Amino acid sequence: MLRRLFNRTPKTVPTAPPPVPAGLPAGRVVWAIGDIHGRLDLLDRLLSAITGSDAVRDGVTSTLVFLGDYIDRGSDSRGVIDRLVTLADDPGFETHFLKGNHEDKMLEFLEDSSVGAAWCDYGGAQALESFGLKVPVLRHRPEGWAALSSDLAHRLSPRQRDFLESLEYSLAIGGYFFAHAGARPGVPLDDQSDHDLMWVRGSFLHSETRFERMVVHGHTPTDEPFIDHRRIGIDTRAYESGVLTAVRLEGQDHRFLQAVELADGEIVVRPWSVAMPT
Repeated sequence: MLRRLFNRTPKTVPTAPPPVPAGLPAGRVVWAIGDIHGRLDLLDRLLSAITGSDAVRDGVTSTLVFLGDYIDRGSDSRGVIDRLVTLADDPGFETHFLKGNHEDKMLEFLEDSSVGAAWCDYGGAQALESFGLKVPVLRHRPEGWAALSSDLAHRLSPRQRDFLESLEYSLAIGGYFFAHAGARPGVPLDDQSDHDLMWVRGSFLHSETRFERMVVHGHTPTDEPFIDHRRIGIDTRAYESGVLTAVRLEGQDHRFLQAVELADGEIVVRPWSVAMPT
């Protein structure tokens, strides 16, 4: 009996597919833009530089990927939404707009006014102000939040609402995977939950596990763009730092571009160099 047990053929443990090298096929250029948070002024300057440097070229597909968190905290959430809606009609670029946790919370507020206080505590109040609305004076009364949710629904144009409700959760192009927050280690990228794609943080940031593709994300702010063997992070806290970051991907190469608000209020565009760790 023991001999039969020990002589059994061990089960084969499936192995994860090897990572796809971080890169894009020939004829493809991708710009990923980090968390905007209502900074229309920075967005306009950055887009002007991007569209000027990557004009339409024969045989080249230029793609803009926005990583979410277009609203809250900054002063012009409404203007940012309008700008992105207009950009979606630009024939010079293929555009993809991902859903961030702040858009997720705004949409939840439109369906369930009870989350209004929590949303406003981390930036929703500024978004409401951009639509000409204010947080209820008596925050503890549910009827005030219900009225505010209804007012916001009326202030959103059909196209703005459609834009928010049609945001994508993730996108894969070549050897890159784009998501607002990142991805949960140990779960194939194709099987990630919508919630993790918008909200994950610690387990993703602190793991050394590589995914099938290089993950490009925002959500977690840093003073400088971040890159290592498994992820590229480009949330540079635009609403507070005055720095909005994008990364340009072509072939095996990457480079960063930033719109920066100077002390005197002028906005300039500058490159930013981050070395890939060995």
